[in-house]
Amino acid sequence: MGLGLLLLQSLYFFLPAYLANMAPELIKKVPILNYPVWERKLGKNKTWRGLVISGLVGILVFWIQQILYPFPLFYEISLIDYSDFSLLLGFLLGFGAILGDLVKSYFKRKNQIKPGDSWIPWDQLDFVIGGLILSWFLYVPKVEVVALIFLISPFLHLLFCRLGFHLKIKDKKY
Repeated sequence: MGLGLLLLQSLYFFLPAYLANMAPELIKKVPILNYPVWERKLGKNKTWRGLVISGLVGILVFWIQQILYPFPLFYEISLIDYSDFSLLLGFLLGFGAILGDLVKSYFKRKNQIKPGDSWIPWDQLDFVIGGLILSWFLYVPKVEVVALIFLISPFLHLLFCRLGFHLKIKDKKY
């Protein structure tokens, strides 16, 4: 298997976490469950809405991956046999991503870093760590898959932050 295919498979496998990590930002103006999870320790921007939507997005993306799995293109880029796993894996990837973000926010506040201020590399890796750790309850990818996800995710995070800034979805470029 070539490196390019392995990279594509790794990114496709982690897609529920990537999209779950972006979801709270995309729906931040929806006035449902807009209550801080724990304002004093996590900040006012970590809401129940983000927590709930991330798990649901993880499930939805994984479900779409299951539907697409039998088609040759998607079969080829699939790291796992999606018919062997329940939607729980999608939930764990998505919820793990936001849980990683919440844990990072806790330590960010402990270090007196303001909400929205950059904390490199944790801002780019928090969701990766959370998504991978929770998904390991059902599936542990090979070391090279984990390494690729860790290597490429910070660049993808920065790219999508800039895109969100230019689309006026985010207030900051990072």
